[in-house]
Amino acid sequence: MQGRTIIIHSLEHAVAALRAAREVGCAVTLASPPGAAAYTGALWFREVVKEAAREVPEAEFTAILDCGDKPGLVMAAFRQGVRSVRFTGAKVERDKLEALAEQEGYHLITGALDSLDLAAEDDLTAACRAWLGAQ
Repeated sequence: MQGRTIIIHSLEHAVAALRAAREVGCAVTLASPPGAAAYTGALWFREVVKEAAREVPEAEFTAILDCGDKPGLVMAAFRQGVRSVRFTGAKVERDKLEALAEQEGYHLITGALDSLDLAAEDDLTAACRAWLGAQ
């Protein structure tokens, strides 16, 4: 299950994205901003996603924490229960992380994400509905 990707910066963003997905009737992927693991931390992201899921329990979604090019942040995210992360670092590091992720049942995303970034949106609900409805 993966839907269109929406970059969230707060619990408010996550809830708006999940509500819009529920209303449109589709799955959504909640993603952190690029490199967010370095400044928000995996625990913050994990808890925001959990709380949003509690507020909109019927929404179908996945979540991705962006760890930038830092393999240590990927490892920390996995240890803190984040199942899917994005890594943009060197191929040699990526290959090692991909092997680990496959072995442990995690998901490592390495490509670009086609996404809506809610940081620039005034009407969160309308932006999410339009983005998800264009699926």
